[in-house]
Amino acid sequence: MGGVTLTNLEIAHMYLFGGVKFLHFLLILMLLDIITGIFKAAKNQNLWSRKSLFGYARKLLVLIVIVVANIMDQILNLEGTLVYATVIFYIANEVLSIIENMAELEVLVPANLAEKLKVIESDKSTFSQEVKEELVGTKVDDELKEKEKS
Repeated sequence: MGGVTLTNLEIAHMYLFGGVKFLHFLLILMLLDIITGIFKAAKNQNLWSRKSLFGYARKLLVLIVIVVANIMDQILNLEGTLVYATVIFYIANEVLSIIENMAELEVLVPANLAEKLKVIESDKSTFSQEVKEELVGTKVDDELKEKEKS
């Protein structure tokens, strides 16, 4: 019999991701981010399997978000717009993470870009800190104290 036959893996890929543009590029960037992250952790002597495991889990969650965006895109008949925007967002995120890792590894990075990354890094609080502040209410209390002082 002639014709095109699809393996189960190809069928699953088409169903979950459809014709998502740049998915392979995102996967390559994720791999590069993992590799540069491992080098950075080794350099800083904080290579922990638990921390790595959470990083890998985040990468899998990104793929789940893309699958959900693809399904929503099909339901809303947006012709790929939502999933395309989602993939582009994560591509930009991975590129920034790779550049940040490279800067910490002391690979030559443009000076103004390295400075902007330092500003972003210093402004960043951890997710667990933000959740704790929201649950305990310390963030709100600090804001109220600042208002009372002025």
